[in-house]
Amino acid sequence: MNSLKSFFAQPSRQFWPLQICGWLGYFLLYSLAAAGEGKGWDYVRFYFTAALAGFAITSLLRLGYRAIWNWPAPRLIPGAAAMLVAAALLFAALYSEMVFRYCDDCHRPQNILGYMWYVASALMLHLAWSGLYFGIKFSRQLRQQKEAALKAQAMAHEAQLKMLRYQLNPHFLFNTLNAISTLVLDNRRETANGMVGSLSAFLRYSLDSDPVQRVTLAQEIDATNLYLGIEQLRFGERLRVRLNVTPEARMALVPSLILQPLIENAIKYAVSKREEGGTIEVEARRTSGQLEIVLRDDGPGCENFHERKGGHGVGLRNTQERLSVLYGDEQMFSIANREPRGCEIRMRLPFESCPVENAAPAELAA
Repeated sequence: MNSLKSFFAQPSRQFWPLQICGWLGYFLLYSLAAAGEGKGWDYVRFYFTAALAGFAITSLLRLGYRAIWNWPAPRLIPGAAAMLVAAALLFAALYSEMVFRYCDDCHRPQNILGYMWYVASALMLHLAWSGLYFGIKFSRQLRQQKEAALKAQAMAHEAQLKMLRYQLNPHFLFNTLNAISTLVLDNRRETANGMVGSLSAFLRYSLDSDPVQRVTLAQEIDATNLYLGIEQLRFGERLRVRLNVTPEARMALVPSLILQPLIENAIKYAVSKREEGGTIEVEARRTSGQLEIVLRDDGPGCENFHERKGGHGVGLRNTQERLSVLYGDEQMFSIANREPRGCEIRMRLPFESCPVENAAPAELAA
């Protein structure tokens, strides 16, 4: 199948076999018809000569068509028509001369109208050849344009994914550096130093991983642990995290750093602003051929999420847009309030698993 596509993708490799087969078919068709009528070998030689003439004329016609191919349509159409008529007239002249030479019972017409049959038949033959030539050429051009458009779309798609992923880095970095600055001002230098080390490890993972490639949910949890190590230094026992992920879900492939911005948002609104802290729950399981990930907190809820200003909710909107770009209508992302309090984020995306040997076990920091 691939060799057939390669054959049709290269003009010269496509043209000459079709050209030879076409005129060979012309020769065989008329030769068999002549043999069926009981005519001699002279007619076989005649149609062989006619096929050679047609082969040569249409090969030259192809060169002419290629020379004007990039002309605008108002010039291309009359130019191609003029070449077609000239080729048909030449073939008709050669054909008629050969007829009068090979056929003893045939007589030359007395006027130009007698040659019209030869011209009309030659014109129809070359018109069919030209239609096939332009049809194949236009089809190949449309395929090339489609492939170029798909390639450009894929490149834009990849660039958008990278932009969305890297958008998280400065946002997260700003918040963490702000926290380190606060720790230094509070003379908690050892805690600040530990946070710097954790930040370095997390950023190394973030920058080394390909934003377009997906990772297993187990690997994503490992990366999230790096982030939680930073936040644990800030909040201690005020930050509580619970994990309930099925073994099958651990092997599922997900976009890298898909959990971190959601947990960061939950910490920001459900933990940091409350003296007693808060609890964050993460669940993941396979449901009807999809991977379902649910993140809950017991904070004040998530009202007016779409109206938040000043960078609030950047991670949530970013995650929502990344899923939309990656999976289109095959994904679902929803945010809702819980009763009596708290916020729930639910994601569904196509379930694609990774082999067990490629997935490392992981546990979320508590």
